[in-house]
Order: sequence, then C-alpha cells, then structure tokens
Amino acid sequence: MQIFAAFDHNIFLELAISKLKENDIRDIYAVPLDKRKKDMKMFDNIHQSDGISLIDIGMIFAFLGGTIGAARGFAMDWGPINWGLIGAGSGFLVGFAIDLIINLVKRKKLRVSKNRGPEVILIVTCTKDQAKQVERIMWDHLARGLAATQTSVGTVQEGT
Repeated sequence: MQIFAAFDHNIFLELAISKLKENDIRDIYAVPLDKRKKDMKMFDNIHQSDGISLIDIGMIFAFLGGTIGAARGFAMDWGPINWGLIGAGSGFLVGFAIDLIINLVKRKKLRVSKNRGPEVILIVTCTKDQAKQVERIMWDHLARGLAATQTSVGTVQEGT
C-alpha cells in the first residue's frame, strides 16, 4: 500500500518520519511543495475568476446614490434625471473604492499568513498490515490530509 500525507514543514513532520523508522518502515519519500512565486491577480478575466467581486458594494451604493440624487433633483437646477445619474455614478465609485480597499487588505493578510513554510507530501509504501499503524502515526503527528492507495507489485493501476 501507498499512503500519502500532507504536512506543514515543521518538527511534527520530522517526528513522524522518525516514528515510522522506529516501527521498521523504511520506504519513505518526502516531497516539499514550492511556494507561489507570483501574487494573485486583483482583477478577473473571462478565463479565470477567484469568486471575489469588486462591484457588489458599488452597485448598492449606486442604487442608493441614484435614488437620493433623483429625489433631491426635483428641487435642484439640473433636474432629477441628471442628479440621479450623478448620484448613481458617485455612489458606484465610492462603493467600488470601499470594496477595493477591503480586498487589498484581505489579500495582504492572506499573503502574510501564507509566509509560513511550504507543505510537504510524505509518501510511505508499506504492507497492508502496517497501513493502520502508519495512518495513526501520521494523524498523531498533525498531518493536514491523508490518502491511501492499494498497489500490487509489478502492475500498473489506472485511475478511474
């Protein structure tokens, strides 16, 4: 069997590897993952989106500004239509600026929180009898995730 586990690069990974070696498991392979080198893009394009919209608050403020501008425009020189459009435009810009500032702060916090060391994938090949023990050791040493596959010697299995 092969057991895959994701660990943070810290002392618990080293303790898990040493515990596996104590239990006479020798086929251990650790692969560190690289960090993201480029920052995430602020604006989405047609092919890729991160699910964060920058116009939500802008649209709400545009509605409020347009309504207030049109209501006040009856008593002003340019009339309700012009003041409604001015209110909608300025409300949208204010809301867009608020949304942009909020998302920039969130992305900065996300960047700071991702500065910890990269994750490490630990691959352990063991017998079926040792699999439960290996899984327990990995969970006890704070594995972030775990997967097990059953392999047979000499044959290649295709994923379904």
